[in-house]
Amino acid sequence: MAVKRLASMANHLVSPPSNLAQKAGQKDGTAVDWATADIPVYDVLPGFRNLPGCAWSVWGAEDQLGTVNLLTDAVVKTAASEEIKIGKSVSLNWPLNFPEKPMFERKSPEINMKIRNPESSGVRDDEIHINTQSGTQWDGLRHFPILEHGVFYNNIPTSTLPRGILPLPNPHQVDPAHARIGIQNWATHGICGRGVLLDLVSYQTSISPSKTLPYDPWSTHPISVHELEECAKAQGVKFRRGDILILRVGFIKKYYDSSQAERDALQTRAETFAGIEQSEEMKCFLWNNHFAAIASDQPALESWPVPEGTTHMHQTIPSLWGMPIGEFFDLEKLSKTCTETGRYTFFFSSWPLNIIGGCASPPNAAAYF
Repeated sequence: MAVKRLASMANHLVSPPSNLAQKAGQKDGTAVDWATADIPVYDVLPGFRNLPGCAWSVWGAEDQLGTVNLLTDAVVKTAASEEIKIGKSVSLNWPLNFPEKPMFERKSPEINMKIRNPESSGVRDDEIHINTQSGTQWDGLRHFPILEHGVFYNNIPTSTLPRGILPLPNPHQVDPAHARIGIQNWATHGICGRGVLLDLVSYQTSISPSKTLPYDPWSTHPISVHELEECAKAQGVKFRRGDILILRVGFIKKYYDSSQAERDALQTRAETFAGIEQSEEMKCFLWNNHFAAIASDQPALESWPVPEGTTHMHQTIPSLWGMPIGEFFDLEKLSKTCTETGRYTFFFSSWPLNIIGGCASPPNAAAYF
């Protein structure tokens, strides 16, 4: 792997990544074809202060989309034509009701089913009060900053973003500071393309001598690049630029299989979860495959808690790269469908809530076969 990385570095030394946006045409007003544009490998991305692998110069100083830029019209069209064959669709959204007791001290979902007028014919309304990260969600570019430097994606200081309940009476007069790097940018673009499921639960169970999962999804467990690559190999999956990577690690399966007392205890016990490891090798894998987004069925995507002295992957993936992180995706039916069809790629569609300035959203996600 080291030899490949050195070779890739040599290939890009003649084209410094800091000049990429200008070379590709961003600064002279022409469009960038991200389906074919030169994108530097992880090892030659510039650093931001003490952190390696900053992609701000790749996408441009005024960018609002991050790696979602990779989901061009051509990429979406190709994915749809190649992947939608039998017309079967699978929802990837856990009901808004779950988990009833969310992780990380977030507010429990409240869904108030109201009869507008008891004397009428029964006309009803629903009033929903949720934390947009209590259940199935995309973490947006405003969610998790580079902690030690207090900035979000593209060097936006955390202190410059408005907070609180902000009225927006005029859609033609929205404060740019309110809209900057908000989830509405992904909501109006869409996160659509080829989805790839790495079904670690099924794969790890199949190779285990005891035919059981060799880790507890509700306990700290780092998943390595080697495990991801071996799973992909077993499934016959080859990655390509713009893929939306989806990992089935096992949280929701265990949630369904557990007792109510065990489910209720999740909110009060120490927060420990399986997830991708925090390593330079993992960063190389995710960036160099040029995924447009990554999601899993776990509450935090990365192994939790993060080891002391280690940088959160949440600081790198959204804040340095602009890549959406999906959490709590319900992958149980998707796993079954992939097994039945023998296909682990599909057309993926997601349209987040159009919240101006939002930091996260339920994904409204589905897979099509």
